[in-house]
Amino acid sequence: MADDFVIEAFTLLAIAITAIIFRVVARWVTAGPKNLMLDDYLMPVAGVVYGLETGAAYCVSAWWMGLANNSMTAAERAALSPSSHEYHLRVGGSKTQVLGWSLYTTLLWLLKTCMAVFYSRLTAGLINMHLRIRIAYLVIGVTYIAVILSILLGCHPLHKNWQINPDPGNYCQPAVSHIDVYVTVTLNVATDLYLISIPFPILFKARLPWREKLELIVLFSGGFFVMAAGILRCVLIVTAGANGAAQAGRWACRETFVAMIIGNIPMIYPLCRRLARRAGLYISTKGGASSQSYPLSEGTGDLHSSENSKNRRRKFRHPLSLPDTQWGTVSDEVGMLATVREWEGVGVGDGGSVSVDGRSGRSVGDAGGGIKVVRETIVSR
Repeated sequence: MADDFVIEAFTLLAIAITAIIFRVVARWVTAGPKNLMLDDYLMPVAGVVYGLETGAAYCVSAWWMGLANNSMTAAERAALSPSSHEYHLRVGGSKTQVLGWSLYTTLLWLLKTCMAVFYSRLTAGLINMHLRIRIAYLVIGVTYIAVILSILLGCHPLHKNWQINPDPGNYCQPAVSHIDVYVTVTLNVATDLYLISIPFPILFKARLPWREKLELIVLFSGGFFVMAAGILRCVLIVTAGANGAAQAGRWACRETFVAMIIGNIPMIYPLCRRLARRAGLYISTKGGASSQSYPLSEGTGDLHSSENSKNRRRKFRHPLSLPDTQWGTVSDEVGMLATVREWEGVGVGDGGSVSVDGRSGRSVGDAGGGIKVVRETIVSR
């Protein structure tokens, strides 16, 4: 690891820790200390793991000179004395590689868990999403166990991971182990794809102006870079020879940094948007389909008008279809989605109203989180 990347790695670490601090402040302000959720406690833990991972990546270069028990011929292994300095470096480097893989995996799966918890709040009230969230938790748990077992048990016994002579084989060379690479990258990409598939269908169906929809697309698209970095890391390890592990360590820090930022931005964004609006730096988009209500038919005897009214009542009000002024106030912990409640066969989003058969209902964002439904009966002659 060159000096320039040492600066890069610890700069990324500082930015990530700052993002976590901003997240805690934002959640404290918007949700209150009594309403903090599991992901709010897991994210600081992820910050500690990220610091340890960065430290391990630094040690691979600064302490062990990028050496491990790989990229050696049989003759070089036989000639290397156990009492030599190089032998010590290779053993220490191999042990650090095992630790680095474990920290890297633990960090990524912690961040996946945080995103799953966030999505569970994001989709609260959407009955068809409950199963998908539960599957997400199951997938994250099962894949984490599989990856950790592949790292710790792919080479058995464990001490062969830092064996120099005789050659322990590729599976026992943690810097370039194919079993570690393929299992980790496959399950990492698969779980990321599943997590990304949760918010995007909701987003594309939302009745939002394109500018606001684009903001959300960018907000949730960081996972694609995380997947790309993970795949690139795999390619570097497999194809780059002796320098592959060092290159892979750099991309591991970059990949986990982006994952850290992606995991914190959704919590920071609502507060930043609110502050920007108050400062006059953000121009809101008002009106549009999301602010429409569904009026009663004018003629009670008009069958055609009654049919149109029924069709309008069946239209689903998407949780993202909110007036801009309500975006950050309905659910500050989410910042862009409100819980949908079904009322008289109509899904009502915050800020919208519906009139059905002489009754009028409106869902109103509550500062404490959640949605209240107010019903009113109107009698006309």
